Amino acid sequence: MTVLICDDDKDIANAIAIYMEHEGYETLVAHDGRQALDLLAKHGAQLVIMDVMMPVMDGIRATKEIRASSNIPILMLSAKSEDTDKILGLGFGADDYVTKPFNPLELIARVKSLLRRFTQLGGQTRAESASVFEIGGLCVDDERKTVTVDGAEARLTPLEYKILLLLIRNPGRVFSIDQIYEHVWGEEALGGGGTVTVHIRRIREKIEYNPKEPKYIKVVWGIGYKMEKADGPDRR
Repeated sequence: MTVLICDDDKDIANAIAIYMEHEGYETLVAHDGRQALDLLAKHGAQLVIMDVMMPVMDGIRATKEIRASSNIPILMLSAKSEDTDKILGLGFGADDYVTKPFNPLELIARVKSLLRRFTQLGGQTRAESASVFEIGGLCVDDERKTVTVDGAEARLTPLEYKILLLLIRNPGRVFSIDQIYEHVWGEEALGGGGTVTVHIRRIREKIEYNPKEPKYIKVVWGIGYKMEKADGPDRR
């Protein structure tokens, strides 16, 4: 398989190429969005790693153009820790993102996860059902009652699982702490806020690469929690 890497920082682009080649992938390297589109049209690829901020054509515009004709997996690289670039990139069709500076092992894991899903689906959109919910590399199989992150199993307690299932089934919807407690525990929330907060923290420790900068479960200050929405979860 071929991975197209696009980053205006040549050192970063070359380093990523080395990581990918070490895993057995062929690589193409571009330093702006226009070069990436030209290489993709000429040589093709099975996955794109796209930086956000670049000259000539940035990663958002390039991603939008790729999405006009292809559903190839696109992994965004963002130098900012804020959510703006991440949400914007995913909104234009990116499948996942990694924030710089990134852990090479995390980057490799996300690439493998995206390629595995894309290959299994034959490049087609996943058919809908109500048993499996996916956002990024997070997958909850409600039929088997399992949770995986980039293919690796995360062992949750029954209460942790119920909280995660509630959130991933309703991506983008904000639930108050009382709503989460009443839904999961099945009783009126009377001082149960601390319990919910503790469970959310434990879930993050099990599904997030960096629990202090969570990708999936976001806090909405003064209101509650939500599952980050990436055009909704895949379902099958």
